[in-house]
Amino acid sequence: QVQLVESGGGLVQAGGSLRLSCAASRGTISNYYMGWFRQAPGKEREFVAAINWSGTWAGYEDSVKGRFTISRDNAKKMVYLQMNRLKPEDTAVYYCALSSRAIAGSNRADYDYWGQGTQVTVSS
Repeated sequence: QVQLVESGGGLVQAGGSLRLSCAASRGTISNYYMGWFRQAPGKEREFVAAINWSGTWAGYEDSVKGRFTISRDNAKKMVYLQMNRLKPEDTAVYYCALSSRAIAGSNRADYDYWGQGTQVTVSS
């Protein structure tokens, strides 16, 4: 069973950048869609970005389009989320997720395995 561990979160000023990493501590991610979600206090966990198995397709929530980039390195069993021009409203715990479905999108139900989350705090 795949286990996912996020890292790279921290405190950053508005307009700054962070790069989140998701490492598969066991198993493989090569055949799976991967996603990033985030959850702010008192809010539902929401979709941020997803990427197909080969990295040839990616999808983004509208509020992060043009600012965030999801990528993957299957050989290293890593998924990344490059976050640029961060805004205070990006503050949340960010979760990496894996989908065993043939196609995965923005729905939480599409994803079967989740990391523990990494905190991103953007100050104004």
